[in-house]
Formats: sequence, C-alpha cells, structure tokens
Amino acid sequence: MSKLDERTIANMDVVLEQACRIFPHGGDHEQRRRIAQKLMLSARKGNTTLGGLTAVASAAVQELTRVEQKVGRS
Repeated sequence: MSKLDERTIANMDVVLEQACRIFPHGGDHEQRRRIAQKLMLSARKGNTTLGGLTAVASAAVQELTRVEQKVGRS
C-alpha cells in the first residue's frame, strides 16, 4: 500500500465534497464512505489528477443513485 501525497489527498477531499453536493445535507456517512473508498482505490492505482478523480467520483455517485432507486422501488 503506497502512501498518497498531500496534493492527491487534497484533490480527493475536493472531489468528494463536490460529488456529495448532489445528496441532501452532503450525503450520509455510508454514501461518503463508498465514494471515498473508490477514490482511494483509484488514487493508489495512480489516478491522482483532479479530472481523473472527478470521473471516478461521478461514476460512484451514479452507481449509488441507481442502487438507491432500485431499493426504493422494492
């Protein structure tokens, strides 16, 4: 497990905050945790740019909203 540099951590923080704006009150703990996990995995694989992390967070938000919509319909 490689240690992430300060810039990457700052990028991840910014992206997480931006991504969670779609949720009421900035998202709950579980939503934020899932997005953060995906960001961490991606960053550890070398995807450390703001644009790259934004794409990962957007995909995670879309996935979460699809899952939540399916659960809400049941």
